Amino acid sequence: MRISYLLAAVMTVASALPALAAIQPAQHNVLIFVADGLRANSVNPKNAPTMWALKKSGVSFVNHHSIYPTVTTVNASAIATGHYIGDTGNFGNQLYTGFASPDAGGAMTPFLESDAVLGQMNDHFGGNYLNEESLLAAARKAGFQTAAFGKTGAAAIQDVTARDGTETIVIDDSIGTPGSIPVSPEIEAAMRRAGIPPTAPKSAAPNSTQEKYLLDVATKIVLPRFRRTGKPFAIVFWSRDPDGTQHSQKDSLGKLSVGINGDTSKAGIKDADDRLAGLLGALKSLGLDKTTDIFVTADHGFSTIEKRSQTSAAARYETAAGDEDAADPQDAPPPIRRYDLPQGFLAIDLADALKLPLFDPNTKKQVDFANGEHPSYGNGYIGNDPASPNVIVAANGGSDEIWLPDPGASDIARRIVTILAAEDYVSGIFSNDDLGEIPGTLPLSAVNLKGAARTPVPALVVNFRSFAIAGCMAAVMCAVEIADTSLATGQGMHGSFSRADTMNFMAAAGPDFKARFTDPAPVGNADIAPTLARILHISITPKGRLTGRVLTEALPGGRPVSVTRGWLASKPAPGGQRTVLNFQQVGSTRYFDAAGYSGRTVGLLVH
Repeated sequence: MRISYLLAAVMTVASALPALAAIQPAQHNVLIFVADGLRANSVNPKNAPTMWALKKSGVSFVNHHSIYPTVTTVNASAIATGHYIGDTGNFGNQLYTGFASPDAGGAMTPFLESDAVLGQMNDHFGGNYLNEESLLAAARKAGFQTAAFGKTGAAAIQDVTARDGTETIVIDDSIGTPGSIPVSPEIEAAMRRAGIPPTAPKSAAPNSTQEKYLLDVATKIVLPRFRRTGKPFAIVFWSRDPDGTQHSQKDSLGKLSVGINGDTSKAGIKDADDRLAGLLGALKSLGLDKTTDIFVTADHGFSTIEKRSQTSAAARYETAAGDEDAADPQDAPPPIRRYDLPQGFLAIDLADALKLPLFDPNTKKQVDFANGEHPSYGNGYIGNDPASPNVIVAANGGSDEIWLPDPGASDIARRIVTILAAEDYVSGIFSNDDLGEIPGTLPLSAVNLKGAARTPVPALVVNFRSFAIAGCMAAVMCAVEIADTSLATGQGMHGSFSRADTMNFMAAAGPDFKARFTDPAPVGNADIAPTLARILHISITPKGRLTGRVLTEALPGGRPVSVTRGWLASKPAPGGQRTVLNFQQVGSTRYFDAAGYSGRTVGLLVH
């Protein structure tokens, strides 16, 4: 395969030797705190004083990376296992599984933020759909006490095969509802004695009431129980905020400013910060603060949604079916109406261009998109027979994924690439290596999406356009992206390959991390599990080879690491578009900054 390739000069960071601190005489604990959707530049002394203080006192990672596609369950699997997605097969929040999921209405494109769906995934894919052991699972087997709290789906993925509520305690925000992970009798009784209800409050914006509920279970029930046993523990607490608040906020519906930078989003950031403060306070009151390492991360960054297109057939059909007298969306009163790109626009545009029917995987009904109908979850089966579609689309916000069940689908893949490269909302396409070189695309292997996965591998992954609002001082804080979602212009989304979405927040502190240290080297969510496994002196045997690294430079005695920068560029598509990828590298581990077409992705550098 001929790909333009450049590896830049080594950055001015000293070469590395894997020097590590001596093994601690006493076994320590670890707490991973995930602030879902937290942007690095959102952390300051005013909005997030606890996180700000932690990064100043411990390790401040300043070159941080989410895993692409930049959505929750993708990064949950990387945080859990230390593997990139080509190995875990968790290709999106929605993905094609190849089997009908009862809890997804019989669709083969389920939403993975569901305990029941995750159980069905395990059942279908050999007992562990991720095909890799997680940090919590390995810790549990080594005799640690283990628990995961927080967002449904993301919490259970941390030990996805522990589903009885006793091996690893899993308390997510669907607790007590049908299909959720059961609560052990001992925990349930302790919750009753403490006056904690058996079900969590509903999500809100900000989500403080629900998050306080989960914090109460963690700090009043589980942590004291772990303390009484005297055994070490490993805990993950996954805060739904600020993600949920940034998605649902309505500070500027129909407008790109203030977008996700308004007061509601700031309240969501404070909510996550307050939960971390509560956990740290509980550790101190229990005498566990000196023996517990804290790793704070975000699964992904965030952007404001823009939903207009000049080329999309779906947008034209939606406009024709709506109010023809409607004003421009920038001037429209909330809520945004149907002249925006509808949910499922990529599936609609492909069906329209391929002259094939479109079916909704969840309802099994044909979608009359020419009259303004669209798939209920953005996903689509394209073809004459919904039981055997030619093309399957899974919507994931700032990126969509396409499966082609026909093993000899190279010709239709090339046709789809030509169609999508002409759309103004597309910024870069990745194609399955098995299809051969397709002009305009880079291979999935270039971004670690091709590995040892058990789940079906996409044929194409499509990144959507992003841009920064003019006059903004920091592009990553005022980034806007096209998103395949039911949410409206002015609300929040992620999933793209812009630097705004790949730039998460990461910091660490505790007895096994350096103090007052700023790490300039690239780091990412796949590095957390191997680093903490080293700290806990436990081993995790990998099946695939797409793993993160141990962050030796952040550990006492660790030396700086050598970093290189590079880029890849595809051959041009028929319309001239090239997919370009920017990355950094430490040893054999790559960190992906941004990718897409020139001028269509925030943070993308084209050489």
